[in-house]
Amino acid sequence: MAPLPRTRMPPGTEEEAALPAGTGPHRVFAAARPWPLHDLAATRTAEAAALKRTVPHALMARAGLGVARLARAVVPHARRVTALVGPGNNGGDALVAALHLMRAGVQVEALALADPARLPGDAADAWQQAQAAGLPIALDAAAFARARLQRSELILDGLLGLGAIRAPEGAIAGAIAAANASGRPILAIDLPSGLSADHGRVLGEQAIRARWTLSLLALKPGLFTGAGRDHAGDPWFDDLGVSDAGAASAWLSSWRAPPPPGFAVRQHRQHKGSFGDLFVVGGAPGMHGAAELAAHAALTAGAGRVYLSPLDPALAPQRPELMTAPRIWNDGAERLPNATVVCGCGGGSHIAQVLPALLAHVGRLVIDADGLNALAREPALTAALRARAAGGRPTILTPHPLEAARLLGMSAAQVQADRLAAARQLADASAAVVVLKGSGSVIAAPGHTPWINASGNAALATPGSGDVLAGWIGGLWACQGPGDDGWASACRSVWLHGRAADLALADHPGHAHLPLRAGDLADAMAAALDDSANSAAHSLA
Repeated sequence: MAPLPRTRMPPGTEEEAALPAGTGPHRVFAAARPWPLHDLAATRTAEAAALKRTVPHALMARAGLGVARLARAVVPHARRVTALVGPGNNGGDALVAALHLMRAGVQVEALALADPARLPGDAADAWQQAQAAGLPIALDAAAFARARLQRSELILDGLLGLGAIRAPEGAIAGAIAAANASGRPILAIDLPSGLSADHGRVLGEQAIRARWTLSLLALKPGLFTGAGRDHAGDPWFDDLGVSDAGAASAWLSSWRAPPPPGFAVRQHRQHKGSFGDLFVVGGAPGMHGAAELAAHAALTAGAGRVYLSPLDPALAPQRPELMTAPRIWNDGAERLPNATVVCGCGGGSHIAQVLPALLAHVGRLVIDADGLNALAREPALTAALRARAAGGRPTILTPHPLEAARLLGMSAAQVQADRLAAARQLADASAAVVVLKGSGSVIAAPGHTPWINASGNAALATPGSGDVLAGWIGGLWACQGPGDDGWASACRSVWLHGRAADLALADHPGHAHLPLRAGDLADAMAAALDDSANSAAHSLA
């Protein structure tokens, strides 16, 4: 079987991740650096500029070659490949890739769900090349019954790509359903067909569930948040030799390394007083566990002294290293301006009574769970939240989609339909750092480009996981210098939270079916930090 041009591409290695721009596909999750993400508008602008700088059809030629190279890298022994060809340039990319594979000796057949007479220029040129080369192309979807797809060893998805903004219909919707039902591995070109590039939402009843996605020219936010991770599979990127796509719409964290500038090293001369005091306000009657999970996480994250200030006076810490500070919101006014407080974990309705004092006096405040619900119920508290920012007292909010919806006065479905916009809107309205939790957690804050977290999996979908994250954010923040507005602590903590779940899944594949218990999560995060440090040391050796 004839080789493709430049087939040397070791998938997932550090050498591959460091390849310079224009040398072909890069595995996104192999890189130890963050990635810029560009929305549909920015990508279109970059594409138009690139087309002006290149000879006709050059970008499609590069795209098709990149797809073919990746196909040979991920399924090197495939002898039967099916290309699904849609009505746009995404279909042209699939045809060019199919030609490369056919010339390399692969048996390729294409299903074209497009009118050849109405194809755009580059795709029309690819169609003419395919016909001249004798590539088998079927125009009747009925000819591609499920059995035909099931004989394929790889399916190339070139149906819709970047331009899709509404639900797939007719033959294209049928092809998406048949490809998903076939059980064959799918390589999506640029974007899984039926997935929103900007939002990561499924546009219709279903979208392609790819095993790999090769994003072209620019990485799209929708691949990494909402439903994106489930549909994109293992994402790859080919910049097509266009090294500058303009200012990023958002940033994607590295999957394998913490967000810069990384975690600080403790100095020999420091003592527990060097790392700040942290108070956990929560633990209403019947909800003690949430507060204790947060407190344990804060201490594990490095806070110097951690106190429980329970809403239920009967709560006594189960861990001897934790202390109590009863009614800190009333009796500790002189301590609060220089302290970090995590508020709301297991707070119930009682938290609304203490939140005004915390908003008024605490230096650094993390609000989670019932604290967020109290904010949503009382507009005066939101005004106090904004006043904190004006007075130089930063706040971090950690909502899941339903809590964010309550704060924004919309439905959870509306939040999930555009997670980046919802996080930005809430950050602007509250003047706070916002961690919108979920698949591809979004961190947003006034003055910052949004950050999408790459780490994590559904093992974190368990009671108490959010309490651990809130506590860890507070504990890490308590250790930082006075200039930290909470952004860096939030980004690093969210990454480590997800990284712990990823390592648990790697060590124990059963976690694909079972949760990572919240009681074990803080220690798992500490172990993940060890793994990160060891990996960094190894890469420098």
